[in-house]
Amino acid sequence: MNIRSLLKRIFKFGTHSDQFSIDNPSFQRPPFKESQSERELCKSLKDNRHLLEEIFDLPTNMDVIIRDFKIPVLDLDAILIYIDGMTDRNTQNFAVLQPLMLLSPKELSTKDPVEILYQRLIPENQITKNIKLNDIINGILDGSSVLLVENSAKALIIETKGWEHRNVEKPANEHVVRGPQESFTETFRTNTASVRRYLKDPKLITEIFRVGCRSRTIVGIMYIKDIVNPKLLDEVRYRIQTVANSTDYISETGALEELLEDHPRSLIPQMLSTERPDRLAAHIREGYVGVVMQNSPYSLVIPTTFAIFLHAAEDYYIRWPFGNFLRLIRSASIFIALFLPAFYIAVVNYHQEMIPTDLLLAMTASRETVPFPAIVEILFMEFSFELIREAGIRIPGVIGPTIGIVGALILGQAAVSASIVSPILIIVVAITALGSFVVPNYNASFTIRLLRFAFTLLGSILGFYGIAWGIFIMALHTATLMSFGVPFLSPITPYRAKSGDRIIRPQAFEQRFRPWFLRPLDLIRQKSNPRPWDRPHPNSGQEGDSQNEY
Repeated sequence: MNIRSLLKRIFKFGTHSDQFSIDNPSFQRPPFKESQSERELCKSLKDNRHLLEEIFDLPTNMDVIIRDFKIPVLDLDAILIYIDGMTDRNTQNFAVLQPLMLLSPKELSTKDPVEILYQRLIPENQITKNIKLNDIINGILDGSSVLLVENSAKALIIETKGWEHRNVEKPANEHVVRGPQESFTETFRTNTASVRRYLKDPKLITEIFRVGCRSRTIVGIMYIKDIVNPKLLDEVRYRIQTVANSTDYISETGALEELLEDHPRSLIPQMLSTERPDRLAAHIREGYVGVVMQNSPYSLVIPTTFAIFLHAAEDYYIRWPFGNFLRLIRSASIFIALFLPAFYIAVVNYHQEMIPTDLLLAMTASRETVPFPAIVEILFMEFSFELIREAGIRIPGVIGPTIGIVGALILGQAAVSASIVSPILIIVVAITALGSFVVPNYNASFTIRLLRFAFTLLGSILGFYGIAWGIFIMALHTATLMSFGVPFLSPITPYRAKSGDRIIRPQAFEQRFRPWFLRPLDLIRQKSNPRPWDRPHPNSGQEGDSQNEY
């Protein structure tokens, strides 16, 4: 047994034998089999009504309304079924009930009553004919109105959604100074329309699935057909269809993320969640797959690599020197948030020779009255800061920031005055906290917060040797991670020179290729020389723009 197999058995985080890889041409998933046991309507209106009353538990369930009426021109009974509060009454009154009950066509060209209603009597813009009971139930639960007519086994699902919803607002977590000031909402169609405003591409496709046996939550995958890798797209479809009926309720992107990701036991997130439609659109046009979910103001980007967690939306709205400066600060802050407490505890306990003499004397003098070892100090302060951070989120918004600032100041000053901790430790914890706040992704910041405690314990036990072992294990773990067939450390390793945007962002006119590790169908993002007035190319527009050069 080699070292890699042993480590895979210990951590159970490495690649599996049946794991999908985007570079493996021989890998094939078994075809997805859909359930064929779907009940259909019958021609008896009375039987159809009793069936739906049984399904929705009427008359106990008072949210579901059944409106009985007669269509005079057809001399037929009909019912309109909808959920009160989820439909627009004006649409129902003036686009459905009024034409059916008061208006009549001059001539009837067909004997099928549903066809007459569909073609001549209902002026609503979105109407679907359906005979499957499951689709009819989904339509009612989605906020549409379902029309059933006597002597017809077809139902008309009429678009009448009209519930109260939150308007588009500024992003709560992904702020930018220069850039769009809008975020996703909990309304599915509002979110997909927001993405389409940034991607006016006729090849932008939206596929819709329903996940959860009881929640029936709508999930949409968005991609550009002639850019995305077909193997990646098939894998995303397969996983969503597989988990769709595996549980009763899937109502948020966090739960969906746990079900879809390759390594659910890992602390490292393998999908990027974003609340900005412009950021999702930017990834989709690069060849990624976007996942938009009903009732969730966050979307997912598939696949995800390590470099994405260092990127922020604002990096692309300012000039490249300023964006790279922010990225360098962000990268340094991640190392500070992850390793500074561990380095402090290792230096204080085991490597005092690395501290300048004057600083060592000052630190020793400040710790003379502290009765606890350094590890107890730092764990106490880190845990206290996590309490303040969580309390600042849960406390009402008006006094939340005040409690956080005042609580941290009072707690730190009181702890130093009571000789529980040393003053320099307060500085270390404060800088570490600031570094963790700089991380642009919420899930990634949680990973750093948890790993910080692990590195602190390793530094207190073995000093720099313990930190080195922790870095080695973390590097080995991240090197074996996969996100939908893409190595997590791409494009850093395996290294590809033309992958472009990694830690340092190239200038806009130098980013010619899309990410190599995604294997997109269209590799070329722009011409080889988009600035001919600056650097004229002798073969511009000829051999230089072919994909063979890549």
